[in-house]
Amino acid sequence: MHKTFISQNPSVLWFIALLGLFTLAVTVGSEAFGTGLISTSMVKTLGKTLCLCLIAIAMDVVWGYCGILSLGHFAFFGIGGYAIGMWLMYARTEGIVLSSLSGQAIPSTSQEISDAIGNQIFGVVGSSDFPWLWAFADNLFLQLLMVIVVPGLLALVFGWLAFRSRVTGVYLSILTQAMTLALSLWLFQNDSGLRGNNGLSGLQNIPGFEGSSQADISLAFFLGSALALALGYLLFAWVVSGKMGSVVQGIRDNEARVRFLGYRVEGYKLFIFTLTAVISGIAGALYYPQAGIINPAELAPIASIYLAVWVAIGGRGRLYGAVIGAAFVSLLSSWFTGGGAPAIDLGFYTILWTDWWLVLLGVSFVCVTLFFPKGIGGLFDYLVRKPS
Repeated sequence: MHKTFISQNPSVLWFIALLGLFTLAVTVGSEAFGTGLISTSMVKTLGKTLCLCLIAIAMDVVWGYCGILSLGHFAFFGIGGYAIGMWLMYARTEGIVLSSLSGQAIPSTSQEISDAIGNQIFGVVGSSDFPWLWAFADNLFLQLLMVIVVPGLLALVFGWLAFRSRVTGVYLSILTQAMTLALSLWLFQNDSGLRGNNGLSGLQNIPGFEGSSQADISLAFFLGSALALALGYLLFAWVVSGKMGSVVQGIRDNEARVRFLGYRVEGYKLFIFTLTAVISGIAGALYYPQAGIINPAELAPIASIYLAVWVAIGGRGRLYGAVIGAAFVSLLSSWFTGGGAPAIDLGFYTILWTDWWLVLLGVSFVCVTLFFPKGIGGLFDYLVRKPS
């Protein structure tokens, strides 16, 4: 009997339904809706969490399903953020400059306006000239295209070089981490064209929506993030099901046997690696306008390691497990590092969770690896399949 997509992926309907209910609840409870039960800052936090869930799903597909432990996918996430951040910063600065020059008796030339915008953006690094990276910064459509093209092209080139050389396992993980480190170190330089350590700031101010409140803008981005997560879940559920899903999981379990059966293993791995990089870039483009700032530290290798920890805790090889892991850990992190968790006074020492959160996260990762290798998602599988 022919199996339908939904019968092969029963979690899809549950996930979409729960996400829809969650989105509706947050929308009704937001300040933008009028009830004010959920603060604007919390709506932003939840919106950012949905973006992290999306990149976690991408990481789960490339690692949990295809067996490629990439320690560089957060770099693609950051590239997406930089791509949209360039337009946001340029358009906002252009509006400020044009407003300040509007009262002059003699209209400014286009070159003078361009120099003024460049000085506002790059004056912090001692420059006023636009680098070549900003060639399309004044065009929203082209910058949105860069959100997809740049991460996809970088992943395509890197993956083609690595997979054709049949680099696998820990060596491939080290290469992806080296790529991320190199990109991060380059961005820290003032002459990188992206303001070095200062990064791009003020991204929460959306050009053209100056009259809108942050509550309205935050809700709009939250809804956009929820839609992106729903579509991403559907896309990846389709990718990992059917024949393609079987081949991809076969590569994870026994790459040599799949190659012996006549499948072009490198092509499948390159497709998965590139597709997940593109989705990661889209997630980053939605995340950083809600965060308001992006700097090179966001692309540091440790961020990609955290991403792997989220997926492992949630349960790799399960799309919903990646969502659970990312949401659980990121929200818990916000609570601990934001001062929400009360300090514990032991008499001889006071535990401040802002200092001990990473230790707790590390211990949790070790415990999950040793005692719950299938993660939190595996507990759901156990409850569902447990005989009565």
